[in-house]
Amino acid sequence: MNALIIAAHGSRREASNEEIRQLAAALRSQGGDRFDLIAHAFLEIAEPSIPDAIGVAVEAGAQDVVVLPYFLSAGRHVASDIPDEIALAQRRHPGVRMRVTPYLGSAPEIAELVLSLTGVSDRT
Repeated sequence: MNALIIAAHGSRREASNEEIRQLAAALRSQGGDRFDLIAHAFLEIAEPSIPDAIGVAVEAGAQDVVVLPYFLSAGRHVASDIPDEIALAQRRHPGVRMRVTPYLGSAPEIAELVLSLTGVSDRT
């Protein structure tokens, strides 16, 4: 069984946290054939934490856990905090394969996505 966990920062603004929950729900409906379990987690402020979300996935039977950092740039959270959280979870669940994907902002498609949000079409 495999799991995808969308890892976001977490916010005091509950509506921001709800956006991440809704993203996870949309991924479940659109990408459910790729992953047995799709969930969300937060680095700070909101729940569940990354190690807790991984623990829930493992308890559900996940043997392969993929964590996608939902961040636009490679700041401290992406460079060290999330890997540290994954290392903590790995120590708790040594028999489970865990990996972190590149962060969202590093995706080659991000430039096209940004342009598409402007509502201005290609001039060619």
